[in-house]
Amino acid sequence: MTAHLYPGVDPATLDVDVRPDVEALHGDGITARKGAFSVEWVDRLREDVDSAFEEALSRPGGAVGRGPHRYYVEIHPEQIRGFVELVDHPWVRSVCAAVLGPGYRIVELGFDVPLEGAVNQPWHRDFPMPEETRRERRLTSLAFNVTTVDTAEDMGPFEIAPGTQWDDGPEFGHGMFPPRSHYPRYAERAVRKYPQRGDISARSALTIHRGTANRSSTSRPVLVLGVDGPEGTNGERHDAAVTRGYWEALPERVRRHLDVAVVDELTPLTQKHTIEGLVMGDA
Repeated sequence: MTAHLYPGVDPATLDVDVRPDVEALHGDGITARKGAFSVEWVDRLREDVDSAFEEALSRPGGAVGRGPHRYYVEIHPEQIRGFVELVDHPWVRSVCAAVLGPGYRIVELGFDVPLEGAVNQPWHRDFPMPEETRRERRLTSLAFNVTTVDTAEDMGPFEIAPGTQWDDGPEFGHGMFPPRSHYPRYAERAVRKYPQRGDISARSALTIHRGTANRSSTSRPVLVLGVDGPEGTNGERHDAAVTRGYWEALPERVRRHLDVAVVDELTPLTQKHTIEGLVMGDA
C-alpha cells in the first residue's frame, strides 16, 4: 500500500492516513473526501466566486473561454475568505505531501464556470505529460476541485476516464487531445461525478476528462487549487500574488508551501492558461 508514497515520506507523519487516496490517484487518477467542509463554508466560497466572476467578466482578459458558455478565472488567494482553511485542511496537506513530497508548492487558485448552454468538451488533459511521469509513472502535480453547488445530472457534471493518466502517444494533439479514434475507450470507462457542497476531490490533471453539457438553467462553479511537486512546472502559467500584510498573517505552515509573489498591491489577473481546442467544445 505504501509503494506510491513519495520517497522519504513516513505515513505516520501525515495528519491523515491517505494511503488509499494515493493508491486511487495512481490507479483511477482521482480520489475524494466527502464532507471535508461545512455547507456554510462552501456557501461563503460561492459568494466570493460569484463576486470574482462578475469582476473578471467586466474587463478584457479577466476570464478565458473553455468552450461555449464555459469560463475559467484565476484569482488571488485573498479573493476567497476560506483560503487558509482550504490549503491547510489536514486531508489536503496529507495528500499533497504523500504524492508530491514535503516540498509541494501551491501555484494556482481559480475556478471553472459552466453556464447554461455549455456543451460537451472534447476529451482532454490539462497539459502535456511531463517526462518524469512518462519515464517513471510519477505524478508531479495535483488538481483539487471544490464544488460550490450540489451537482445534479442536468448541470453538466465532470466526466473522467479512470486510469488514463498514463495514456500517451505522438497522436495526442499538443500532447493533450487524444484522437477521436480513442473516444470509444474513454466513453466505455467514463464516470460522471456528482459532488455535493462540502466535498473536495484530488486528481491528476493528466487523467483524460471533459466537462459535459449544462442543460440546466443554473451555473456550476467549481474551485480549482493547483499544486506542484519539485519538478512541476505548472506555476509558470500562473501569476497569483498576495499582499505583504496578508502574507505576514498567514500561518508559517501555509507560507512554506505557497509559491506566489508577495506585492504591495494586488492587480487584476489576466488569464494566461488558455487551452486551445476547448474553445469550440465538442459541438
